Amino acid sequence: MLKGHTLVNNLTLTNIDGGYGSVRVLHQLSITVGFGETVVLLGSNGNGKSTLMKCITGLVRPDSGEIVLEIDGERTDLVGKTPEEVVTAGISMVPEGRRLFPALTVEENLYLGAYRKQARDKIVDNLEFVYETFPRLQERRNQLAGSMSGGEQQMVAVARGIMSDPTILLIDEPSVGLAPNLVNHMIEKIRELKEKKNLTVLMAEQNFNQAIKIADRGYIIVHGEIEFEANSASELADNEMIKQYYLGV
Repeated sequence: MLKGHTLVNNLTLTNIDGGYGSVRVLHQLSITVGFGETVVLLGSNGNGKSTLMKCITGLVRPDSGEIVLEIDGERTDLVGKTPEEVVTAGISMVPEGRRLFPALTVEENLYLGAYRKQARDKIVDNLEFVYETFPRLQERRNQLAGSMSGGEQQMVAVARGIMSDPTILLIDEPSVGLAPNLVNHMIEKIRELKEKKNLTVLMAEQNFNQAIKIADRGYIIVHGEIEFEANSASELADNEMIKQYYLGV
């Protein structure tokens, strides 16, 4: 384990119900993400993947259920925590659609990722690390983020998430809007970041063929419910729902 990272035993969501006002999106949803795993959440648009991510990060408060972060045996229920408190606990999210500040430069966007105190203490090292991982960003560090291509903006979004020096990285639909060759590049970079930074990763994704490349295991979500839990990548690939909806078998 790299110096500065705290051992995370797991992140567990239990019987989560939630949505937006009277619209219920998640129904008794339960998943677990163990330390050092890359867990994928598969499902098409409108099935609740982004809502689940927002529940973890405090952007949406569940109507019921628990979201427990366990660190060295100490349990913290994240339900009711603010997004700032969740980031401080060591969880960072790369949102769908990137959500950059288009009128700020690449480097300014990256500095904004170093929100929590632990990240500010390591800002120089982390900036050097993301520039080594994404050399294009260093070349364009003074370019306005809004003037970059979609692939470059996705690099900025992922790098900004790393700048918070997280232990758990949530990634919501990293392939959306990217050409196939760029999707493959991004997935490989996520694998690289996970290994080098000793991260735990929960990734929501529609592109099964790309997600399976880095998944340790995963879940299929349908209409806000977990329809299938796979204990390995091979078990996920062998599932009949996957064969029908993603592989055309």
